[in-house]
Amino acid sequence: MLPTFLQADADLQALNTLALPGRAAFLGTITATAQLAAISAVPALQGKPRFILGGGSNLVLNGDFPGLVLRLAIPGRELAAEDDEAWYIRAGAGENWHDFVRWTLAAGYPGLENLSLIPGTVGAAPIQNIGAYGLEVAERFHHLEAVDLTTGAAVRFDRHQLRFGYRDSLFKQEGWHLDGRYAITHVTFRLEKHWQAVTRYADVAKELAAAGIAAPTALQVSDAIIAIRQRKLPDPAQVPNAGSFFHNPVVDAATAARLAAEYPTLPQYPQHDGRVKLAAGWLIEQAGWKGRNLGPAGMYEKQALVLVNRGGATGADVGAVMGAVQASVREKFGVGLTPEPIFL
Repeated sequence: MLPTFLQADADLQALNTLALPGRAAFLGTITATAQLAAISAVPALQGKPRFILGGGSNLVLNGDFPGLVLRLAIPGRELAAEDDEAWYIRAGAGENWHDFVRWTLAAGYPGLENLSLIPGTVGAAPIQNIGAYGLEVAERFHHLEAVDLTTGAAVRFDRHQLRFGYRDSLFKQEGWHLDGRYAITHVTFRLEKHWQAVTRYADVAKELAAAGIAAPTALQVSDAIIAIRQRKLPDPAQVPNAGSFFHNPVVDAATAARLAAEYPTLPQYPQHDGRVKLAAGWLIEQAGWKGRNLGPAGMYEKQALVLVNRGGATGADVGAVMGAVQASVREKFGVGLTPEPIFL
């Protein structure tokens, strides 16, 4: 007999924001750390592959999964500690990311406002090193708590251990986000008391200027970013999507100079290592894919970086659009695009 938090032959379509069809042999909804210890004692799960699921907002489901999908839904948010320089805010892995960000602002803990309205959960945020409008979660991350599902041991990863990179972390580098070795239970963020607004992105500065705000509060920055994102990005409840589908490509200086000479309006963002980040949405739009469909999937008409399910799409349909967009961008610009979502 299965524990009450486990379900056999579970439908996953409602658990991924692209609304792709697929079933899991077993689905576990984890609301407390103690439940994780019971998994190893279930005979039906022995030797089965595992996958850790957060909000399903960064997932392309390619059909049925023959093992255990663990949906981390652990709640909770609190001020865990503070010192003269910072607050340390701890949250359960299952907390909705945007709701958590807004809670921190309402409670007087600024620092995460640029990451407002990013879909997903707190537990998934450091795996992907989510980022937007001049900020990455790595810059506010302190440590995470997890359970090693191979041993049952509680483990902790600090900031330096996670080897953060652009939309990257140790979890992705080691493939742990795919093999289900670690289940993240809680994440703690370090939010500095000497806060300064990050408004260097043109869209953010323009939005604040239009509202007549010269010295914004953290809440006003959040409100501005929410307004920008709502204009550009579809609500997954209305138009199924996984948010930004491709990474912004980072190229060497010579490639960036060549493209700037040929395409003067291409947005470019110099990096600390001398390379240059390009705007993937601009490349995709110029390659003719904004608002274009291939079968039941396509690129969103208001933001070319977003791949959407027009209705009835499968993982194969999403893969076909992805491949076609990559081919078009490479042919026109000589630049490769890497998808952001995990393919299961």
